[in-house]
Amino acid sequence: MKKDETAGGELIPFVGDASGHDLGRKGHGVRGDPAGGGDLCEADLRTQTSDAQVLNGLGEFGRLLARDATTTHTGRVCRPVAFSRCGTPGYGSAMLALLALASSAAWGTSDFFAGLKARSIAPPAVVGVTQSAALIALTLILLVRNTGFSPSFVGNAPLWSIAAGLSGAAGLIFFYTALASGTMGVVAPIASLGALVPVLLGMLTGEKPSATAWVGMAVAVTGAALASGPELSGAMPARPVILAALAAACFGMALFSLDRGARFAVLETLWLMRLTSVVLFVVAGLVLRSAGGTRVQDLPALVVIGLGDVTANALFAFSSSRGMVSVASVLGSLYPVATVFWARLLLDERLRRIQAIGVVLTLLGVVAIAV
Repeated sequence: MKKDETAGGELIPFVGDASGHDLGRKGHGVRGDPAGGGDLCEADLRTQTSDAQVLNGLGEFGRLLARDATTTHTGRVCRPVAFSRCGTPGYGSAMLALLALASSAAWGTSDFFAGLKARSIAPPAVVGVTQSAALIALTLILLVRNTGFSPSFVGNAPLWSIAAGLSGAAGLIFFYTALASGTMGVVAPIASLGALVPVLLGMLTGEKPSATAWVGMAVAVTGAALASGPELSGAMPARPVILAALAAACFGMALFSLDRGARFAVLETLWLMRLTSVVLFVVAGLVLRSAGGTRVQDLPALVVIGLGDVTANALFAFSSSRGMVSVASVLGSLYPVATVFWARLLLDERLRRIQAIGVVLTLLGVVAIAV
């Protein structure tokens, strides 16, 4: 039993050890104390996600934009201790899986419409403008909140945020360069395997998903690769393959770094991550003396794309920092399915048989992870 200092001395039960990486070691994907500081152990959350939990989770996600993320947890299990990165009480693995899955839908949607704009604007310019729009939005939120940076955004938090920005920007450069010298059917499936990087790093840092979750992750990653329409015939030059592999590694590191930074403070991590990437693209634009063909009439669409992308980042950061980064990264990397959906709906592109198989496998994998 542990005394709760903010709830009038109420005694509450807790399960698991002080590290809190996996409550009761049941592999359900919810951490009690992600930072491993031993500040908190949660009640057993091995129950089905209720409607109240879903509403509470969405409510907390919204409150992250209004105040310090470390004080959004209820006083029943969390103490408002400075610099504490508490796990979120009352949210089962299904709730966290839903948020990570929503991030993949937002990423896939943003990627689809960004791809359409990239037909008339240089791809690096699309990325630079959309990320600048996201940075402006995050800056306005910080100013409206008017509390400055969260006191928990200290230590390694800025370093993780910068690492996320650098690796994300590098991944985009490798990805677009690979597309310029190869085919989408070769590059996209390889780049989508970036989810394997945070899965491996999550294992090395002590995460232990259940056997069902492992099977689901393997099936989902395979499905996402197939849904992106791989080319199964013809010679593949070495250069685009190597560049796509580098892009995958960078995208995976960006997800892992975002997760680590979000354990300190979600909003501040997103802001510094965007600031880092925007500075890189602005410097590149100044050196090249080009805006990539961006016109004023393109700005509204690019702003919406940027807001969709940063929303995806926020959903992923919220989910991974309160659950397992290995599980959240796989679910967040299923964006090719959403891109294929929009292509079928708006461009009347027909799914190849292998893509249809990939979509089905992805859905089966998601179900296995969320169970």
